[in-house]
Amino acid sequence: MTVYIIAEFHIHTRREYDKYDDLFMGVFENYNGKLLSVDEAPTVLEGEWTSTRSVLIEFPSKSDAMAWMTSKEYIEIAKHRLAGSTGRARLVEALVPET
Repeated sequence: MTVYIIAEFHIHTRREYDKYDDLFMGVFENYNGKLLSVDEAPTVLEGEWTSTRSVLIEFPSKSDAMAWMTSKEYIEIAKHRLAGSTGRARLVEALVPET
């Protein structure tokens, strides 16, 4: 079943976060994911927006998403994201229409 990772980050040290950004696609492209959106100026429809970046990623399955998130390669680059930002992320399942 298709899943999505929805994440938002408050970047507080751009130089450190940019190290993560520079290495991201080299790791990501090996894990069947599709980067759907990266936006630093989303249109806020409801509530307050306090983050500086939103990200939407699609994976064919939860196991694909988790393989990426827990891979040695991703953990190695994620240290830059963690040093340069604070964030929230969640994995949600795609809606399956009733038949």
